[in-house]
Amino acid sequence: MANLKELRGRIKSVSSIAQITGAMEMVASMKLRKVQSKAQSFAPYTAEIRDMIQRVAAKVASEEDVPLFTQREVKTVGFFLISSDRGLCGSYNSNLLMALQKRIDALKAEGKTVKFWVYGRKGYTWLTRRGYEVEQFFAEPALDKADFSAGKLAAQALVEAFSSGAVDEIRLHTTRFVSMAKFVPTEQPFLPIRTIGVGEDAGDNNYELDFLIEPDASTVFNALMPRYLETVIFDAMLQSLTSEHASRRMAMKGATDAAGRMTKDLKKIYNRARQESITKELLDIVGGASAVS
Repeated sequence: MANLKELRGRIKSVSSIAQITGAMEMVASMKLRKVQSKAQSFAPYTAEIRDMIQRVAAKVASEEDVPLFTQREVKTVGFFLISSDRGLCGSYNSNLLMALQKRIDALKAEGKTVKFWVYGRKGYTWLTRRGYEVEQFFAEPALDKADFSAGKLAAQALVEAFSSGAVDEIRLHTTRFVSMAKFVPTEQPFLPIRTIGVGEDAGDNNYELDFLIEPDASTVFNALMPRYLETVIFDAMLQSLTSEHASRRMAMKGATDAAGRMTKDLKKIYNRARQESITKELLDIVGGASAVS
């Protein structure tokens, strides 16, 4: 059993760690509320621009008039990965990157090439350590300070890569926020666009337009699409950041609770050792007194 001095040192150390993790939990909770509010307020804008896109899409003659809808044989797949810049957020990054690794293995088994665009230092480090080449790493601004302009730059880089033929398909690999205790690694198609029908393929999206289109539907549609893609990217960034803060809050709460239990157990051991020491000293005193008498 450790002596009393060592036990006091361990109790002090664990208590200090509990204070730090408790403070980090509070900071993560504050950031979570702020980002979650931002994501919720951004949702109506995303829904509105998507609705407008769908209404105009029904008036476009064919997919040939909208290059971002053009589907070609997929030989190279690009991934836009959003991870965290910092650790101490539980299994947030590990779950995300484990799902990405499985997807990479499946694509390589099919003989396809993969390329990466990354937001977040953890994802960039993970890829470079495994020998993957990152086409572009968005280092500034940091994800927790990124605004819509950062999403716009990322979307422009992805659109340029697809339009130039550098990749035949681009997919977003991010984390979707479901609840305070649930955030799911998600992969969704980005380019070419398949979630919106064009012309006759619009189907149920064939809304009656309540506004005039000038000069023509295809021109307006091609002008709106980059704005729509920027909102998709920024929404994914907000969802990932919200998930990161929620995961960090849970991890820090777990660490604080574990430190509290450890402190309690150490204090029990300390009290037992202290009682044994006192008992031993009393026995020595009583034995010495008996020997003198």
